[in-house]
Amino acid sequence: MVRAALAWRPGYALAALLVFLVEVGIALWVRDRFVRPYLGDVLAVALVYLALRAVTTLRVVPAALAAFAVGVLVELGQAINLLDHLGLAGNRVARVVLGSAFSLGDLLCYAAGAVLVILVEPMCDRTISRG
Repeated sequence: MVRAALAWRPGYALAALLVFLVEVGIALWVRDRFVRPYLGDVLAVALVYLALRAVTTLRVVPAALAAFAVGVLVELGQAINLLDHLGLAGNRVARVVLGSAFSLGDLLCYAAGAVLVILVEPMCDRTISRG
């Protein structure tokens, strides 16, 4: 069992904030067939990962797997039309954040995001964790 204590790591928090701002920019201004649908999903996993690392002591792989699991749960919510069941189908923010259509491609993007985080983290860990 993986146990995580709460911790504050400002370097990860700053990185999460920067990725969040990129995601908001993509959501607001990008209307293409690659960045928004694919890169946005890869970055979503990175965002959740960075947020987890900012506030917990989770190590790299457990945090990446947890971030991937969040993406899978969001996608499963889309498969069962969760927004409809919650009465949020007309809420634009909820539709952007949680999505509205199930896609196996999205699951692959989430997996790619988790793998990318695991591969890139060793190169960034010393820099991010100092902040």
